[in-house]
Amino acid sequence: MHATTAIVTGKPNKTRPRGGMTKKRPVDWLLLALVVIGALLVIAPFYLVLVNSFKSPVDYATSGPLAFPETLDFGGIIKFWERVNFPEKVWNSIFIAGIVSVLAVVISMLNAFAIGIGRVRGRSWIVLLFLLANLLPQEALLYPLYYMFKSVGLYDNVWSVIIVFTVIQAAFGTYLLSSVYGTFPKEILEAASLDGASRWQILWRVVFPISRPTLSVLLIFFFIWTWNEFLIPLTFLASNANQTVPVAISVLQGDRLMDVTTTSASALLGIIPTLIFFLIFQRTLTRGITAGAVK
Repeated sequence: MHATTAIVTGKPNKTRPRGGMTKKRPVDWLLLALVVIGALLVIAPFYLVLVNSFKSPVDYATSGPLAFPETLDFGGIIKFWERVNFPEKVWNSIFIAGIVSVLAVVISMLNAFAIGIGRVRGRSWIVLLFLLANLLPQEALLYPLYYMFKSVGLYDNVWSVIIVFTVIQAAFGTYLLSSVYGTFPKEILEAASLDGASRWQILWRVVFPISRPTLSVLLIFFFIWTWNEFLIPLTFLASNANQTVPVAISVLQGDRLMDVTTTSASALLGIIPTLIFFLIFQRTLTRGITAGAVK
């Protein structure tokens, strides 16, 4: 087609070079270079953690942090595993993050259904209050929450952390889902109502199935965010048996007997559970984001 046009007009076709390949502009090369540099900056810490986790202290002192280990040494991993009772810390993190993510999604859905579809009065102000709840710094909440949990006997109890994070994550989920449910097709709701469905039935048989991809995305993010939280678990989980993985890593890093290889091993073991969780639910996350974009 392009060759025919060039023959008829007598002018060469400049819209596409030979071979169908578009010529890259200097801006494209600059953007590619920036992407490569950004990827290297992101990968560098993971490389350092991975390489130094399998070095012995002598190997680290001899070759430095950037070189590959001469021989694989699992001493740092074993030392960290035994010193903090790592399986116990993983279970604490899974228990807290799992319950928080499920409760926060359910509460967010119920609140958003009442605000976005129920059309309560002052809807905009209520949504704004939920947004402000996420903007408060955690440092401002520590003393009031500490005093409250001390009074009710929940200090140094995993349920204190579960309650706090459920409220925080549900506030964000309510803010997000209220906007989504506010644009929900009225025709579907009216058709379900004419068929005799109650509000509860409309929620679980109409709204929930349609918004399931969005809820799945929220569940995954709530789990990862809660897993990585540090300040509140550090404050309210004083005993070693109740600590989470990030708290155990930070407390152990403050030990004077800690060497670099064991520190790297602790960081590696802390990353692996969230990485496994992300790989398991990667397809669910992709489907949820794609479904939200299509809608």
